[in-house]
Amino acid sequence: MKVIDLQTLKTVIEPVAQSRGYELVDVEWKTEQGQAVLRVFVDREGGVSLDGCAEISRDLSPALDVSDAIPSAYTLEVSSPGLNRPLTKESDFRRFVGKRARIRTRHGVEGDRRNFSGRLVATSEGKVKIDVGDRTFEVPVDDVEKANLVYEF
Repeated sequence: MKVIDLQTLKTVIEPVAQSRGYELVDVEWKTEQGQAVLRVFVDREGGVSLDGCAEISRDLSPALDVSDAIPSAYTLEVSSPGLNRPLTKESDFRRFVGKRARIRTRHGVEGDRRNFSGRLVATSEGKVKIDVGDRTFEVPVDDVEKANLVYEF
């Protein structure tokens, strides 16, 4: 499978999603059962509807064709990020303050600790505060390797 520049794809996808009132959350390029798949995850306040995904998909197909960012055949899927929504930007952490999350950092915070699971407390000046029960940690957003919401029943 050919290497695809995800940043280039995001510059094509983001304005299309925004034109429909959605935020681009993430983009995945994968091979599944021998077929290339471009998965686009969008979100907005109030959630994502099936009709909204279909509209974005209809608008996105010609935009991707014109950009020529993907030189081979692929399947386009547009969907909600789901209950365990990834957190990728400082604005994501700010939006979900008060919610439970898991964060993994690239480097240790206050020593060797890289994994945090708890409640998002605050976000400011490039750092997110997460309460893990016995204490609160400040994690630099730029050092987050992976983060996602944790669904609460």
